[in-house]
Amino acid sequence: MKATKIHFLSYFCFAIAVTLFFAGCAVNPYAITNRSYKTQAKEYAKIIGQIPPATAGEIPDKKSWVGTTNFNLRKPNYVIIHHTAQNSAEQTLKTFTLPRTQVSAHYLIGKDGKVYHMLNDYLRAWQAGNSRWGSNTDINSNSIGIELDNNGFVPFTEPQINSLLLLLATLKKAYNIPTANFIGHADIAPTRKNDPSKYFPWKTLAEHGFGNWYDPILDTIPSNFNALQTMRIIGYDTRDSTAALVAFKRHFTPQDSTRLMTDSARMILNSLVKKY
Repeated sequence: MKATKIHFLSYFCFAIAVTLFFAGCAVNPYAITNRSYKTQAKEYAKIIGQIPPATAGEIPDKKSWVGTTNFNLRKPNYVIIHHTAQNSAEQTLKTFTLPRTQVSAHYLIGKDGKVYHMLNDYLRAWQAGNSRWGSNTDINSNSIGIELDNNGFVPFTEPQINSLLLLLATLKKAYNIPTANFIGHADIAPTRKNDPSKYFPWKTLAEHGFGNWYDPILDTIPSNFNALQTMRIIGYDTRDSTAALVAFKRHFTPQDSTRLMTDSARMILNSLVKKY
């Protein structure tokens, strides 16, 4: 009888342990990836804490190390906005937590307005890829990537945009990000990307101080106006001038999907360049 009771208690305890384990997984399905994140963060902390740092080339010995007191963390200077091109926030979270995808972002905002924070703002996400803005060719290293749950073919939801505006206000204040430096993935990678789509409300963002916008009353175009040069001044990579123009129009004149430089586009460019 005693052996039976012991067997029953052992089975009962095992059943409780299994139940608690799966209950924990149900509460947080990303418990495993969260542990992986912490492990990687600790490894980077060890690297940063090395004295002297293990840099390439000749490494000075500890006697020649002089630690300066004047330093801080690198800070983000751009915010890059994306749409996920997937069908749900859950699908994107899975994509960004699979090592084989080699893609990530700092934030994801669901259609319901829920904000998922996926990476410390000071760490480098893999979100911009092969991109360029002005002379900056490594945008991942100084930007924050924000993904919006949207497949690219439908308007963005009001809760989603409201949450985005609140997040952008926090980031702008925390890192003193210039107004002009809130841009889209297609702006920095016009030959590869089209996000956020033509449905994204750039004008609304600009009205809140996130990104530049042109004046409602446009001036006459100067006789010596060079549209391509103006696009370069703003930041666009114009090596493929058609792709750059399409990206510019998607951002500032989404109702015009043509690949031609129009007088309207020139007037808008002329207004915008005065803000840079």
